[in-house]
Amino acid sequence: MIIIKQQNHKNSEGEEQLSALMTNTNAVRIITQAIEGTLGPKGLDTMLVDQLGDVVITNDGVTILNMMDINHPAAKMLINIAKAQQEEVGDGTTTATILADALVSEGANQVMRGVPVVKVIDGIRKGIKIALQALDKKAILVNDIESPILAEVARVAGRGNEDIADLVIKACRLLGREKLLDSSLKLPDIIRAVEGANNQVISGVIIGKEPMNSEMPKKLKYSKVLVIDDALEPEEVEDGALATEAGFTRYMKYQEEFRQNINRVTKLGVKLVLVDRGVHDIAEEIFTDTGVMVLQRVSNKELRQTAEFTGAKSLKRTGLKKSEDELLKVFGEAEEVYLDEKLKHVCILKGKGKAQATILVGASTEEVVGERERIAKDAASAVQAAVKGGVVSGGGTVELAISRQVQEARKEVKGMAAYGMDCVIEALKRPFAQIIINAGFNPLEKVENISVAQIETCKDSLGIDCDSGEMTDMVDDGIYDPVLVKRHALKAAGEVAEAVLRIDTIIKKKERNTSNISQE
Repeated sequence: MIIIKQQNHKNSEGEEQLSALMTNTNAVRIITQAIEGTLGPKGLDTMLVDQLGDVVITNDGVTILNMMDINHPAAKMLINIAKAQQEEVGDGTTTATILADALVSEGANQVMRGVPVVKVIDGIRKGIKIALQALDKKAILVNDIESPILAEVARVAGRGNEDIADLVIKACRLLGREKLLDSSLKLPDIIRAVEGANNQVISGVIIGKEPMNSEMPKKLKYSKVLVIDDALEPEEVEDGALATEAGFTRYMKYQEEFRQNINRVTKLGVKLVLVDRGVHDIAEEIFTDTGVMVLQRVSNKELRQTAEFTGAKSLKRTGLKKSEDELLKVFGEAEEVYLDEKLKHVCILKGKGKAQATILVGASTEEVVGERERIAKDAASAVQAAVKGGVVSGGGTVELAISRQVQEARKEVKGMAAYGMDCVIEALKRPFAQIIINAGFNPLEKVENISVAQIETCKDSLGIDCDSGEMTDMVDDGIYDPVLVKRHALKAAGEVAEAVLRIDTIIKKKERNTSNISQE
């Protein structure tokens, strides 16, 4: 458990005014220390243990942050930024956290020297803007889905797991560039990690459910598909109505109408039914007798994927009252459906709708299932981001190069805002330095040597081989990072740094009267 307590500095009036800033800075530093050791090819794992002794071992920054026991508000702000990074681009949370920590720490140092906070923030804004512009200019666009650059991106983001990288690239090529550019698709959503499974990419959809009873078919050759985004039940009668004759009559009417609707669906050729919630006994009986496979309590994500893949349109239960012609228009179609009894899921193949792919990642034991899935999702997120926004040289080299451009721009800035730009310059060096530290080398020596070499050769992609410590070209070595990941990490870091630095006072709120709230 990590508990960060507010510090109370009362030695002097000046110290008291800075107590909020130093408290928040320390909180951000402690959070960053928990994950900075995971960055880069030599990054190590973190073990998280709960009160029951359950253990998670991971190298994934956002997973570590999500599972940490945190009670400090500034630390929670940093974690929320990391979550936003994960939600937006699916990768780069550790980099975003390290950048934010550097900006906050450097900003606090400038304030301690006497630079007004507003000037520091002004300089940080200017520096971030220049850095983002420079980053965009360095982007290498990836217009061909067959480009070997994408395979390298998958390998780097997949922490060197070649098998996972291959699966992600195969799925991307199956889906196509246009699909990857679709904002409605989040490539990590097509990944499933299952204990005992073989690595494979399926041109279809996998539903993590079994038929609702053992008498239903386990394999279908051709089927019309019905997707119910609701409970598959008769219309309800209000409470107490059954005690009256009119209410009971209405109840029986609803039951009969429901039975007729289910019979009509089966006569129209539906053989696969997916339901968001539960299925009534009447529907289960009819579907079982007529050889229909029913999957109930299917997740919204899987319902949406199935509808898109088979060409079906989701219905509410009242939609079953539609005419036969109208119903035929909302049914989807699939050429093959089968239950994998070993893995306990249903595969839907050869749908008539839009292309879909599912990446099935195998894991030898239950303990590694989660980490294999996280690795695959990082790789998928990175590849999709690369397709959307291009790539830059990885290994922290592009940030190091951009720091020099911000340094050049600083010469044109008048006033104390220049000190805020210094914060950005130092922060941009941090990812490269941290990768060097994690590889076991001296960051002061390597950062300076590589920066000089980049200038002399006009190659921003020069970096360090983390095995030998020798200088190498990241592009020649196939080390790329997606521009969108870098861009969002830098923006997010700037936002959280500004928010933390602006806090002048920390005041504990009064206790809420929970008894009065409950009475209301």
